[in-house]
Amino acid sequence: MKVAVVGATGWIGSHILNEAKQRGHEVVALVREVNRVEDPDIEARAFDLTAPIGEMVDSLSGVDAVIASIGGRAKGNHDIVKQAAKKLLTSLSEAKIGRLLWVGGAGSLEVAPGVTLISTPEFPEEYKAEAIAQGEALDVFKQTANGVNWTFVSPAAEIFPGETLSKYRIGGEQLLLDEQGNSRISVSDYAKAMVDELESNQHPNQRIGVAY
Repeated sequence: MKVAVVGATGWIGSHILNEAKQRGHEVVALVREVNRVEDPDIEARAFDLTAPIGEMVDSLSGVDAVIASIGGRAKGNHDIVKQAAKKLLTSLSEAKIGRLLWVGGAGSLEVAPGVTLISTPEFPEEYKAEAIAQGEALDVFKQTANGVNWTFVSPAAEIFPGETLSKYRIGGEQLLLDEQGNSRISVSDYAKAMVDELESNQHPNQRIGVAY
């Protein structure tokens, strides 16, 4: 499968790109600066989320699926998350690419019926804007029906550097907790779960959560 990763030089995006490559997929890094992709086995294409739809469609030529890892923290522009969701759904539809997987957030997951993680007093203030933006992106996906098969993959509340354990659980709209009451996943296992979903396509047009 030819898989393009938006945000391929970021922390999560680079792990996903490497996981897909290790499994034998042909990978394309969609990045703002192609010279940041140093691996000669990875095709790098310039990709600007603020560009017109037509330019984005051209950059997606020949791709079978897209995985998007997008955040606004680096530039303090969280609006780009929701706008990117809209533009990618439109671009993929026009490019006749039927699969989009999205690196989501945990803030909109429920800790109790009708109670989201972001609404709890313990949720860190410094991550609220990012969590709100990801929740808005999820709403975009749920409200759009244009033939693109999407999956919004929320990590656990804590995603951390770590080795692949190859063990994780998949949930739905509820935050997954372990026996100690923690919600955790390593970035390596999150990347594994993302590529597993790419290959299995078990959760079309829905949000899932992954955690230990």
